[in-house]
Amino acid sequence: MNVTEEFRAARNKLLEMRLDNARAQREFTWPAFTEFNFALDWIDQIARDPATGNNPALVIVEQDGTATRRSFKDLSLRSNQVANWLRGEGIHRGDHMIIMLGNQVELWELMLACIKLGVVMIPTTTMMGPADLRDRVERGAARWVGARAEDIAKFADVPGDYALVRIGAGTGSTADAGRAVLDYSESTHSAKDFTPDAPTRADETMLLYFTSGTTSKAKLVEHTHTSYPVGHLSTMFWIGLEPGDVHLNVASPGWAKHAWSNVFTPWIAEACVFVYNYTRFDAKALMAQMDAEHVTSFCAPPTVWRMLIQADLTLLKSPPTKVVSAGEPLNAEVIDQVERAWGQLIRDGFGQTETTVQVANTPGQPIKIGSMGRPLPGYDVVLVDLLTGEETDDGELCLRLDPAPVGLTKGYFGDPAKTAEAFRGGYYHTGDVASRDENGILTYIGRSDDVFKSSDYRLSPFELESVLIEHPAVAEAAVVPSPDELRLNVPKAYVVLAAAYEPSDELAGQIFAFCREHLPAYKRIRRLEFAELPKTISGKIRRVELRANEEARHGPGSVPGAPVPSGLGREYSDSEFPAGAS
Repeated sequence: MNVTEEFRAARNKLLEMRLDNARAQREFTWPAFTEFNFALDWIDQIARDPATGNNPALVIVEQDGTATRRSFKDLSLRSNQVANWLRGEGIHRGDHMIIMLGNQVELWELMLACIKLGVVMIPTTTMMGPADLRDRVERGAARWVGARAEDIAKFADVPGDYALVRIGAGTGSTADAGRAVLDYSESTHSAKDFTPDAPTRADETMLLYFTSGTTSKAKLVEHTHTSYPVGHLSTMFWIGLEPGDVHLNVASPGWAKHAWSNVFTPWIAEACVFVYNYTRFDAKALMAQMDAEHVTSFCAPPTVWRMLIQADLTLLKSPPTKVVSAGEPLNAEVIDQVERAWGQLIRDGFGQTETTVQVANTPGQPIKIGSMGRPLPGYDVVLVDLLTGEETDDGELCLRLDPAPVGLTKGYFGDPAKTAEAFRGGYYHTGDVASRDENGILTYIGRSDDVFKSSDYRLSPFELESVLIEHPAVAEAAVVPSPDELRLNVPKAYVVLAAAYEPSDELAGQIFAFCREHLPAYKRIRRLEFAELPKTISGKIRRVELRANEEARHGPGSVPGAPVPSGLGREYSDSEFPAGAS
């Protein structure tokens, strides 16, 4: 078999076993490629087949109703033109390119072209400013930048030896860039036949992803021409995607989840990628588009699911039959409401920028609400005690490296020390803590640096946050340790209120009372503050800032009764609201 046939055989084997995770774990083996190119060996082959070439591959609908539609053949030929044009402009295999685009057709054209050329992509969100871009250009060793017209000016003060490519219509002036700028539209004049300069080695670097940096400087994750394209066979298995599906994934370009579910996974399954572009989230409008485009598969982060259930979910007349969530665990209330309205259980999946999906609730399997599910085919998952390093049923989630799963990062680009730390002791260390029950089902506890001790009990912020957001006034919550002389730490909740509520002493008392009712004494929230949550540019909570607040207020050197440090808000204590008090 050639590589296309071998990849299709592995894919079809998983499709055949899609409702039987236990069998898939036993029988699935990763295809072992020495050479592989997702664009040339997979997309182009689908495009050339008369039976599949004209199938829809990408649909982008704008808020005004206009739509862009592309088949596999369209994208194959157009990416050939872009690749030929870039080659003519001097790009070479191994060059690094920052890709800073929104959900526009050029994003998919350019990614396929870069894969064909062997150019290393550095996807970057359009929300980045000059300071972040300087870091990306420098640490990413960028020689090329492909950016929206309106973002070109951001690079005027970003030093480096790189060329700029202006992409799409917009108001940005090339004079604002401070350097010569190539016009992407010129690529339409290039030939539609493309010949690669060499075979693509399986271990060649294809992607560099900056992590969101919730606790430290963002790491630069390195993926190869197999670790994401081939590795996302596990993601396809989790979602349950099949040929002909229409998959909607709510994720912003520039982050790994976008590549997961808006590029590789659906196209592995020969499904169509559907994108709805909006400036402000509107659940009713989103569901109308899902009906209009016959969406069969839907993936969204918990934040979007929480906003969706505030609307009338029954407005969606033809709900998707595959609904999944990733990014953080979902609480039971959201899962229950979606099941009542759509007749489908949201299935959690766990993965990282460094990997494809490792653990998940897969189609057709009984679901333990609140759990991550079971390890996926191709991943040998173990839990390792944080202190002893021994395998256990309650510890850090790790991957055995003998053999390493195909969907695992090559390492951290330019940082051998961080790579060695993550790959120590025969395991890849995720930094996430989980527990395993007697049936082998894994439940997420939290990041290893988020879990904390209180009165000798180990507490999971996620577990406490899941209870808090069941209170109708709480839209979002983050729990962190707050230093305490008696208990070492006590749980402190930072709470974002739902739109209809205002901070008050009375509401604080109601939330404390709710926690007393729903949590055992050793887990109760002891301190509370109404506040906006500091977040990374990708939307993840920066708990490091919240912990720093608590150290400033209650840590060593703080003085009881002293003025509150500047920037900190009103803090409530559960001792202010004794049980039974009116």
